[in-house]
Amino acid sequence: MSDDQLPPCPECASDLTYESGGFLACPMCAHEWTPGAQDTDAADAEPVTRDAVGNLLVDGDTVTIVKSLKVKGSGGSSLKIGTKVSGIRMIPDSGDGHDIEAKVAGFGEILLKSSVVKKA
Repeated sequence: MSDDQLPPCPECASDLTYESGGFLACPMCAHEWTPGAQDTDAADAEPVTRDAVGNLLVDGDTVTIVKSLKVKGSGGSSLKIGTKVSGIRMIPDSGDGHDIEAKVAGFGEILLKSSVVKKA
């Protein structure tokens, strides 16, 4: 392959890709991939979310809190260990680790991290 035929990086779209052995590499983000092996289905697939012990979580699951949590804006209230939360909704991680939206009796709608819940 010549430089003008190399595809852009699938991670950062940089056009500075180069061949490295049997792989293509991107100097901008350090991503390496096999030419022609890009799976479009994998890019369209929804991310998988797992609880604190590795169980797969999906919308509608019931989970329990595995550690006490201070809830911001609740005036010092906290969620206790073992609190059941029904009907969770998976949301894209916004960068702060919160990937679950739920309604908890006495608190209302809150965001949770999957690392502090266990599937019930």
